[in-house]
Amino acid sequence: MQSQKPTIADLLASGERPLHSFEFMPPRSEDDVYRLWSATDALVPMAPDFISVTYGANGSRRDRTLRCTQHMVSTGLRTVGHLTCVSQSVADLEQMVADYAESGVDHILAIRGDMPGGARQPWEPHPDGLPNATELVRLVKRIHPDACVGVGAFPDGHPEARDIDVDARILVNKAEAGASFAITQLFFFPSHYQRLVAKVRDMGCDIPIIPGIMPITSYGQIRRFAELSGTDVPAELVAQIEEVKDDKAAVRRIGLAAAVDMCCELLDAGAPGLHYFTLNRSRATTELRTMLAQRRPDLAGLPHGAQASSAA
Repeated sequence: MQSQKPTIADLLASGERPLHSFEFMPPRSEDDVYRLWSATDALVPMAPDFISVTYGANGSRRDRTLRCTQHMVSTGLRTVGHLTCVSQSVADLEQMVADYAESGVDHILAIRGDMPGGARQPWEPHPDGLPNATELVRLVKRIHPDACVGVGAFPDGHPEARDIDVDARILVNKAEAGASFAITQLFFFPSHYQRLVAKVRDMGCDIPIIPGIMPITSYGQIRRFAELSGTDVPAELVAQIEEVKDDKAAVRRIGLAAAVDMCCELLDAGAPGLHYFTLNRSRATTELRTMLAQRRPDLAGLPHGAQASSAA
């Protein structure tokens, strides 16, 4: 059972080395299941400290989330199940937490979540649901007291408010409600991460904050990041990619190189780990991990002697 292993909180508290972890999305259809399993299989040899599966709030996707999470638990990987407040009653949330507990899922990432239209769409709580992630953390700890609970964090500020002081206070509130670690939203400015950490520490809170990482591998991603999550991309990086936007290989090289530089800077600043958003594909994550291991073998998080997969 997962409970026999050290929790993510235990690993972070030990401080032996930065953690590395991978995030997957639940398949949108049964046909997408193969892609997820293929990506998972390709990344498992990289010995992640944990993997996570994002949450589909509607019925069919919620079922696939649970099935995928159960499968990952069965492989022996430390698995984090996601949970959001979107379109769900308190009873729905309680049932999902109970299902996770019954399936041996001892880690839950509790986030408020975005409406189906994305982070720019105004938040509308379910009439019988919860208003925010802090209350969701409390619910998880009530139903599954032994769960190690993670939460979200926003180095660029939450798109609804863009107030880093408010975001820091909310993160502290979530820690006080029972959260043991945080994973950030996608970002590209290491200084923004350091600013958030500093503000949280100034409030007397020591919750570990793990940066969320996704390299730019296509020109179209730049606009999507801005539209969907309000993520800022450095003007210099945008200019470099603009110059070669019709050369897919060149865009990929520039994006991966920038991601490696950022990862190194974050690790130097004391980041307790790196969490990779895979989009259910292994190639970019594998390349990034391999490049990082070559640059920083002491901090890359790969066990000694481990070889990165070359999956496409």
